[in-house]
This record gives sequence, C-alpha cells and structure tokens, in this order.
Amino acid sequence: MTHDLVLAGHGVRLEPLEPRHAAALFPLVDADLWFGMTSPVPVTVADLEAWIVSGVTTPGTTAFAVVGADGTVRGSTRFYDRAAGRVEIGTTFYGRGWWGGTTNPACKLLLLRHAFEEWGLRRVALRADSRNARSCAAIQRLGAKPEGVLRKHRVAADGTVGDTAYFSIVDDEWPAVRAGLLERLAR
Repeated sequence: MTHDLVLAGHGVRLEPLEPRHAAALFPLVDADLWFGMTSPVPVTVADLEAWIVSGVTTPGTTAFAVVGADGTVRGSTRFYDRAAGRVEIGTTFYGRGWWGGTTNPACKLLLLRHAFEEWGLRRVALRADSRNARSCAAIQRLGAKPEGVLRKHRVAADGTVGDTAYFSIVDDEWPAVRAGLLERLAR
C-alpha cells in the first residue's frame, strides 16, 4: 500500500516505491535477475510500472525503491504480510553492480531494525525460490536461520512449479544479527 515511510543509513535510502522509479529500475531487470519471481519479467518500462502499481496497492505491503547516496536507484524491496507480531521481507532485487557489496546488508539492517525496534515484532521471515542458491546464501549471510522448504509452493510466471525456501530471524536473535550486519558494513 502507499506509505510515507523512509529508512536511510549506511549509504542507502529506502523510499516509497512509485511508478516514477520504473524507468530507473528497468535497465536492472532481465530474465536471470527476475528468476524466482512469480510475476512475468517486465519487458517494457510500462510493464514495470504496472508491477509497481500492483505491489504498492496490495494491502499489507510496504514497498521501497532502494536509492544510493548518489541518487542512483539500485533496486527494490518490501515488507509484506505484516500481522500478529510478524512480517516478511521480500520481492527484493538489486542491479548486478550492487551484488555482493553493502547494499543488501544495509537495506536489511534498516528493514530489520524498523521491524524489531520500531514495530516491536517477534519474527521476520525471508523466503526465496529454493533453486536460487545465490539468494538463499545471501539470506543466510544476513544471519537468518533456515526453517525448511515448502514443496511445490510457488508457481512462476512461466507456469513452472517451484519450492520456497523459508528463513527467519526472531527477536531474541536480533541483537546478534544486528551486530553481525554492523560488522559487515564497517569493513
């Protein structure tokens, strides 16, 4: 849903995702990057605008554009399914130029800090298509614990059925996860 939440720090700014971000996000997207998403790969800026509108109007969703300190749009991420002391973080993608650097840990630090310290949640879940080894490894490097795989849980835009790997961080783990993320960002 549309919102006015802005989270900033460690060289990134998470600002409300809007259709105006589509033109900057579109060059980052291709079939390999979009792998594991359940919506079709956007093939035009208009497709990406429609994807953004669909995401930001979904109840329970707080979608962000990820913007670097220099104003460059690096990707997108969101909170969704917030209820009863929990939330999920997902539908995340970054342009390849920001893979393996500080963008993902910085974004997750901001999101997790907000979830645990501002909203007072007990649990944050993250998930990925189980075939996406890079994303699963990145989630574990954040400090999330693997919980299992939901078999035949997701249907990709091409109709293939895949499994979803689930991970979580709970409030008791948050201090250690926060310390680990801060250490990664300090390097």
